[in-house]
Amino acid sequence: MSDTQTLAQRADALEAKMSQELDYIVVKSRLYSMAEGDMGPALNANAIMAKNPNARVLMGDDPRLPPMPAKPTLVDFFKYRFGPAAHLLQSARHAVKAGLSDKMVLACLLHDVSTIGFIRGDHGYWGAQLVEPYVDEEVTWAIRAHQVLRFYPDESVGYEYPQSYIKSFGADYRPDPYVEEDYKRMRNHKWYMSGRMITVHDIYSFDPDVVVELEEFTDVIGREFRQPEQGLGFDNSPVAHMWRAMIRPAKYL
Repeated sequence: MSDTQTLAQRADALEAKMSQELDYIVVKSRLYSMAEGDMGPALNANAIMAKNPNARVLMGDDPRLPPMPAKPTLVDFFKYRFGPAAHLLQSARHAVKAGLSDKMVLACLLHDVSTIGFIRGDHGYWGAQLVEPYVDEEVTWAIRAHQVLRFYPDESVGYEYPQSYIKSFGADYRPDPYVEEDYKRMRNHKWYMSGRMITVHDIYSFDPDVVVELEEFTDVIGREFRQPEQGLGFDNSPVAHMWRAMIRPAKYL
């Protein structure tokens, strides 16, 4: 293997080698490759199948991942697909202690659901879209809004611009123009304070020593999340395909 290969190229070469030894071939999505800074062509599945006649591209369940139930629930996604959820669980508990409604506790529990399960960039917009068919309209709005409102202080509720943002983004960082425009619209919306409450209970929920179990919120999920009978991803909703993408993230087509 050439020393001039990039890290992404080395990873692809390793996956190609593994695919030749196994019976399934994993071809990463273009979005994943671009996130790695890789603008090259996708893995050549045909070339691998020519060397290994038994190999096939992955069109079913991914054997590398935990199996999902036939009718997956939100709790199943937390257990088998989402990444570490300590921050969301802490945020939801913080909201409970502050006396927020069940609806807003659920909003805090799900506000970063895209970050831990789907896409990081514009996670509030993606997360709101993911849950929109299954939650109250106010919850959807609040999740979308927190993406924007977190960049703007509000003295009325004691919310300051996070010091962690200065460290992570730099002192001279300014939100994109579309964020600024959304802030102007959201600032006067009837549900502004709902979105703001997510930012308030977001900022205090990064303690690595605090352990919160998902079971604390089973009842809230049951009351406030409209779980489809067919299972998330199989209910023919406008976002079902997004949930299926998390069930089978390496599906070829």
